[in-house]
Amino acid sequence: MIAITIASLLFFQVQHQKHHPPRSADEYAKILENPERDQWQKPHEVISALALRKDETVADIGAGSGYFTRRLAHHAGMVIAVDIDAKLLEKTKATSPGNVTTVLAAADDPKLAPASTGTIFICDVLHHIENRPAYYGKLAAALKPGGRIVIVDFYKKKLPVGPPESMKLSEKQVEEEFRRAGFRLAKSHTFLPHQYFLEFRK
Repeated sequence: MIAITIASLLFFQVQHQKHHPPRSADEYAKILENPERDQWQKPHEVISALALRKDETVADIGAGSGYFTRRLAHHAGMVIAVDIDAKLLEKTKATSPGNVTTVLAAADDPKLAPASTGTIFICDVLHHIENRPAYYGKLAAALKPGGRIVIVDFYKKKLPVGPPESMKLSEKQVEEEFRRAGFRLAKSHTFLPHQYFLEFRK
């Protein structure tokens, strides 16, 4: 199974070289919501950099426990929390504003409606997705005209957080994959200490 549900379930385990995944949605949520994450994930700065519109629909792919979903919802018109774990989606819905809807996806399909979203946000999840070229096609179909795909993921090097280096995708590789999928790099941000932050458009 592709671990798209976890939005990088190894955040804090990797600090101690423990790569055994938690056994329940509650354990995943504790990892994802650990207050220490804010120090390097910089969620407020990330949301600010997105410059969302109040009438915009955002899809949060691999929403997990809703760490970013809740924050996105305060700045966008609607947020679609996408995950393959129903229990995590329940947690997200329970802690999010009323403009959040949930989609129980498949590992190889986000199950977003065609032309349904202006921004697709994928944080710490892309490196878990297999057969990414096919997945990018499904994401492209879900974008409204002029929409964008935003990728935040770990630099491919040794870091105090994130998955093992062997699992990571380099920034250059991600850019090349999206180029082949018909996207161009429209913007990049460099304020995150452990992650690249890329915006792609058709």
